[in-house]
Amino acid sequence: QVRLVESGGGWVQPGGSLRLACAVSGSDISTYAMGWYRQFPGNVREWVATISAGGGTYYADTVKGRFTVSRDTAKNTMFLQMNSLNPEETALYYCTQARGTLGGTWYRADYWGQGTQVTVSS
Repeated sequence: QVRLVESGGGWVQPGGSLRLACAVSGSDISTYAMGWYRQFPGNVREWVATISAGGGTYYADTVKGRFTVSRDTAKNTMFLQMNSLNPEETALYYCTQARGTLGGTWYRADYWGQGTQVTVSS
């Protein structure tokens, strides 16, 4: 059984940074593609970034240059470094995993964590 547990969310001032982590059990993160989504108030969900099984990374245009997705295969954990955050990025951030290996536009999330709240406010 695949289990995804996010951590690292919280409150940050505009322009600040946060690093999210996703600890995975029941699956080897080097075998499958993984990704981050976020859900805004009003239940609008947006894809943020993915990392393929081969390690290739893909980003939504809205976060490109500010966010970095990475993974530590020894710890079976994925990360999302978020810099220069703005209040419009206040959302519930979800870790996901695919049953396939491809990221980017081919990515399809099959497993979801419960989410970690990120609040950007002064």
